[in-house]
Amino acid sequence: MTEEILIAGFGGQGVLSMGKILAYSGLMQDMEVSWMPSYGPEMRGGTANVTVIISSERISSPIIERFDTGIILNQQSMDKFENSIKPGGVLIYDSNGITRHPERKDISIYRVDAAEEAARMKSPKTFNMIVLGGFLKIKPVVMLENVVKGLKKSLPERYHFLIPDNEKALERGMEIVKKV
Repeated sequence: MTEEILIAGFGGQGVLSMGKILAYSGLMQDMEVSWMPSYGPEMRGGTANVTVIISSERISSPIIERFDTGIILNQQSMDKFENSIKPGGVLIYDSNGITRHPERKDISIYRVDAAEEAARMKSPKTFNMIVLGGFLKIKPVVMLENVVKGLKKSLPERYHFLIPDNEKALERGMEIVKKV
């Protein structure tokens, strides 16, 4: 099993941390992982994307151009990466700020209204965990308990009190993801 994932959005959406949590989760399952971030010089508001590979076999190269799954969180990333998903692959997106929805017919498309749900939950910082929950519902490449372990590993200890909120967000994402 090998899953090649692209997560793309803008700085401040938790793109890189979502990728890091996925990578840690794979490690907790004794999988081979690769985490390769790419971002502009801006801390917030600039573009950010990360490639995560989770595999039961050795990973020959972390550099790939076509992905099994694309998680797209803004229009700029949709424009840039929609065609980078392999035919038969999966595209998951948050509709907030998307003006041109995905148009491909050779992939499965899912929507998770994470920004709206995070606001409803009064927990905007859990946006990325809602998206991650949606992804894990569609493609359970790692077990939920390992995602929680990954959260503990990637969050500084002073933020561990937020882990229960993040767990709720993961579960909520699994509930609200919809096939388009």
